[in-house]
Amino acid sequence: MVWASTGRVARFLQGYGQEIVVAAAILVLFGVVDAVNPRFLAPVNLNTIFSGNAYIAVAAIGMSLVIICGHIDVSVGSLIGVLAVIAGTLAVKGYPVWVAWAVPVVAGVACNAAIGALIAYSRIPSIVVTLGMMSILRGGLISVTGGTWITNMPAGFFIAQMRLFGVPLPVYFMLVLTAITAFWMRSFTAARAIYAVGGNAEAARTTGFSPERTCIFVFALHGFFAGIAALLFATQLQVIQSTVPANLELTVITASVIGGVSILGGTGTVIGSTLAAILFGTISSSLIFLNVSAYWLRAVLGLMILATVLVDMARRRRSA
Repeated sequence: MVWASTGRVARFLQGYGQEIVVAAAILVLFGVVDAVNPRFLAPVNLNTIFSGNAYIAVAAIGMSLVIICGHIDVSVGSLIGVLAVIAGTLAVKGYPVWVAWAVPVVAGVACNAAIGALIAYSRIPSIVVTLGMMSILRGGLISVTGGTWITNMPAGFFIAQMRLFGVPLPVYFMLVLTAITAFWMRSFTAARAIYAVGGNAEAARTTGFSPERTCIFVFALHGFFAGIAALLFATQLQVIQSTVPANLELTVITASVIGGVSILGGTGTVIGSTLAAILFGTISSSLIFLNVSAYWLRAVLGLMILATVLVDMARRRRSA
């Protein structure tokens, strides 16, 4: 019985080792920074850390699925910026609030499904296709809007500013979507196809999984999460900037990788990417409370990416 328990613990640590490391890092930062500055764990700052980064966590759920499938999307930041502007524009023009919420989600699914189809059937690498899409979305957004800000949205539009039992709604979106996706990935055949295709596309084909259909499906699902993330991003403040958020795509990809998703595909969970998004918010807030330049955040994230990739490569060599 002892050996069986030990085996279960070992399998758990092997499957969720990176997630445990990220969660431990968050708790350590909480303790250390709060010891230096007790205001760090004040409710207003915790609200900033969790709800302010919820849209990154939601976008990272979809990005994690794409990377597990063996692809990558560097256009997600541009897509979120465009979808946020679409939502704000519809709200200002007098459309019902539910239309302003629904259209960006549908548009995100349609856009990314088209990207997935192009990648699947043209055999063009996903990084090339999404780099092109990033340029199209960035240029198109500035050309159409002229960089003007969107204001005067109706009060009911700001879903990210709403609360339920005192907790901001973005936190519920982050937790519920992460939990549902994590359960789905462990329990359904469609999710197993994503892992199989990401691990070895041709081997997956011989077992009955279609890499092409899986690619389109996973990009469409990624578009759904990008649409939700765009709504949370657009409704955080009273104005929407008609520009693409700086470095957002890199932040989303980094959250997936540091959260334990292998950049080579085939392994990872969405729980880790959500924890990593929270870790980014914690680090950013910690630098402010410790009077350290916020520019160090990028350096820290870069070191974390390198360390995570090196550990993943070493793990794969040991497995081989």
